[in-house]
This record gives sequence, structure tokens and C-alpha cells, in this order.
Amino acid sequence: MPQDPDQRPDDEQDPPSADEPGTGGEAGGASPKGSDGTGSGSGSGYRLGGSGSVGGGGGARPGFGSGGFGAGFGGLGGGAAPSGGGDPANPLEALFASLAGGDTNALAAQLQSAFQMLGGGGFGGPGFGGGGDSSSGVNWEVTKDMARKSAAALGPDPTPSSAQVRAVTDAVGIAEVWLDAATDFPRVAGTATAWSRAEWIERTMPVWRRLVEPVASHIADAMAGALTLGGEDAPEGMPQIAGMAEMLRPMLRSSGASMFGLQLGQGLGQLSGEVVSTTDIGLPLTDTPQVALLPTNVAAFGEGLEQSGSDVTLYLTLRECARQRLFASAGWLRSQLLVLVEQYAAGITIDTSALEEAVSGMDPTNLEELGAKLEGGLFEPHKTPEQLATLQRLETMLALVEGWVDDVVTEATAPWMPAAVPLAETVRRRRATGGPAEATFATLVGLELRPRRLRDAANLWAAVRDARGAEGRDAVWSHPDLVPTSADLDDPLGFARGEAAAQSSGDDDFDAALAELLDEAEHPQDGPDPQQDPDRKDDQDRKDD
Repeated sequence: MPQDPDQRPDDEQDPPSADEPGTGGEAGGASPKGSDGTGSGSGSGYRLGGSGSVGGGGGARPGFGSGGFGAGFGGLGGGAAPSGGGDPANPLEALFASLAGGDTNALAAQLQSAFQMLGGGGFGGPGFGGGGDSSSGVNWEVTKDMARKSAAALGPDPTPSSAQVRAVTDAVGIAEVWLDAATDFPRVAGTATAWSRAEWIERTMPVWRRLVEPVASHIADAMAGALTLGGEDAPEGMPQIAGMAEMLRPMLRSSGASMFGLQLGQGLGQLSGEVVSTTDIGLPLTDTPQVALLPTNVAAFGEGLEQSGSDVTLYLTLRECARQRLFASAGWLRSQLLVLVEQYAAGITIDTSALEEAVSGMDPTNLEELGAKLEGGLFEPHKTPEQLATLQRLETMLALVEGWVDDVVTEATAPWMPAAVPLAETVRRRRATGGPAEATFATLVGLELRPRRLRDAANLWAAVRDARGAEGRDAVWSHPDLVPTSADLDDPLGFARGEAAAQSSGDDDFDAALAELLDEAEHPQDGPDPQQDPDRKDDQDRKDD
């Protein structure tokens, strides 16, 4: 908003006296009543969450607390304040007062003021509706920053020490030797290393962006078209909003993309506290093969287990190295997994009925009511039959990857590592139940990144290995058409026998055809008896004549 030239900057203003209402910790100002930027007034100001909220620390970037978007959005407009409270200069409060009061001219003026405010530090500010750096409107730098902040909130995240890096490289050296005896897939190039949670976020963010960009774009579009603000559909008591639909739509799209980006950042931050290696979730999350472990998370994984820390590290390293070999050797697999995610995102739709209902019945002076209604259900995509089919294919593919890793690592560790058996069961239970981070990610994107049929897939690969050997098992990955389907997981032994029978039948047919050709070559004079062949007899009679 325009500023009085005689007015001092915010940081030079005298703090309000004890009997003055607080303003909620406006961006860039000092909060006189506490570090959370909420102030002491009855209005909730610009509260966008817990730690990291605007105010208090004087930061200009909206925070995003653990309550999710709903909790943060609730305080944006200042809430319903008793007489004499709140922030009289808050254009959002005046905007919604105009909506309720029916003053069209005042509405237009306040809408312009609201856009000016939002462009400077609200929805249009960093990370919240302003200047997305992609077609989806998501500001990925802010998303990454949110992910790192969420990861830091989980606890200490030190840069791996030289001793931890050396422990990982030593484990990789042993793992690669053992795997050489269990699979023909070669080792991947590159140097193994150790990452912190923050480094996992940095290194995997480009692939996450490629995976999630279509989802973010569809959600942003759905937000822009969520409300039918016109005619009989206009919310009761707010008829003037009908003419503002086109003006509001760009802001809604931008805000939807930004809200999704912030929640995605939170989800990735939580996920960084659970993954133990680069491809732990079953997806190739780096552009080039890279074996890396997260020592802090590996130590957390081993808490409460009877196995030693070195055994835990070695076993998880074996799984990571095996997975990297598979992705590098089956060149089509990486793109196939990413395409399945993109196919799912292409058909994403948002059930906006809850959003429309929340807005149509809300009190224009109480945005906290809207926030409470939206919290927890804003970004839950509605799955179409086509998407369900894609999800089934993705889950099957993830299960096949993990099942193959199970079988290869079981074979590799059998002669050397008794502790691998209980550790394998621990991994299966972990993958079957998932964690809070996976649940958060599933709610955000609609994808459950865990294989539901891991045990069936492991049994299938073991059966194929018994029938065709390790080389025959690995050969199945040579082409996507050869890979087992979900139906094959229902009958692992049948799939293995079918592959072996087809190979045996082909060999038998070839041998029979070859024997017939050799027999004809040895006996070229053999043929039908002229006395028994009428056509041959007629030819002989004509020669005699």
C-alpha cells in the first residue's frame, strides 16, 4: 500500500504500548509480545504456522507450521476481532467487509489494495503465490527451502564425518564383491559416499521436481477453476464476488501452486528423515547412478535391533548397490517408472465440492473457519479408473524391483552373513507398513510409494532363479514385455514354469526340425514308390510311349 512519506519505516516505529492491541507480527516488524509473531491483540494477524512464522524474527518470508495449510491460512485475514481490535490497515479485512456489505466501489478499491499487499508479502511474497519459477507456478527454491527446514526440525543433521564416509565406502567394497557372485549385472561407475538429510534433499530435488511438476500444475489449475462464482452459484450474502471471478482466478492458481509447493516441501523434509539411501523408496532419484547412504538415518534404522551397526550398514548397502545395478542395467526401467508417475499425474482431478461448500458457508470476517474446514483435505486428488490402473502397474513395478533386490541380496549374503535373515524381515515389515512421511506424501500426491506385494515378488524371482538360474532371472529385465504382471504375482511358480516350458518347447521344436533336415540330406533318393503314386506312374508311362 502507498506509504505516508512522513511515516517512519516499520523497523523504526515505536512499539505499541501495553494497552494497544497487537497486530499479529506483521512482516518485517518486531513483535513486542513474543517470538512467534502473533502479538497480543485479538486478531491473529499474518500467522502462517508455528516456527518460522512472519514477525518475531523480522523475516519477510511466511512460515508454515505443522498444522498444514489449513492452520496457516486460518490466520491470514486477522480473524474476527472485537470492537476496537484487529488491524484497521489490513486490506483483507476491509475487502471481506466490503463483500459482506455490498459496497461495490469499496470492494474494487479494497481488492486492489489486497493485491498490492499480497504482492509484497502475502500470497504474492516469496513462496506463497508469487513468481513461481515453472509452468506449474511452484517456486521450487522455496519448496526446497521448506524441505530443508522441515528436515532440520527432525533433529541434528550433521554433515557426515570422514569416518562415516569411510565406513560407507568400506561397506560398498564388500557389498560389490558379494553381489558379483549373485548377479551378472555389473557394478555402477562412480564413488560411493555418505549424505546428510539436507544433502539428500539437494541431490534428489531435480528428479522430485520432474515427478511432481505435472501434479502441481493440475492442482493449480483445479484451484483456479474450483469456485463457480457467478449467478445463482454465488455464495449467499456475497453477490458482488461474481464479477470478480476472472480477476481472482490468477491469484487462486498462483496460491494453489504455492500452497502445494510448501506442503510438498514439508513432505519431502519428513521423508528425508526416513530414507536410508539414494533409492530407498524404489525410485531412481538422481540423474546419474549414485550409491549414497544417510548415516544418521541408518543409525536410527538400527535402533532396537539385535544386529550390530556394521551389519545394518552392510545389509542396507547391499540393497542399495543391487538396486543401482538393476537401474543401470535395465535401461528402460528408470524411464518406465517415471512415465507411470507422469501418466498418473496427467489424469489428476480435484474434488472441489468440499472447497466450494466451505467458501459458500463461511463467515467473511472469520477466515479461521475456512482454514479449519480446508485443513487436511485440500489436496486429496480424486482417482479415476485409469489412474487406479496406472497405480496398480506402478505398485507392481516397485514390488518387482524390491523383490529382485531381496532375492539377489539373499543369495549374496547366504554364505557370509547370518544376520541378513532377520534384517531382511525388518526391511519387509518397514516397507509393508510405511511411515508417517510416506502417508504424508501419499496424501499430497496421491501416490503410495511402497510395494504392497513385496513378498510375492520375492517368491516369484526365487522361483525363476530355481527354474532358469540367476542369468535367466536377470534376463527377464531385458525388455518390459518380459516383466511379470500383477496376475503373475498371484502364481509365481506358474510364471517360472511357463518361462521354462516355453524355452524347453522351443528347443525341442528346433531339434526335431534339424533332425528332419539331416535325414532328408542323407537319403535324397528316398521317395514315393512309382507303383503307389498315380501321378508318378503316369509320367513313367508317357516316357515309355
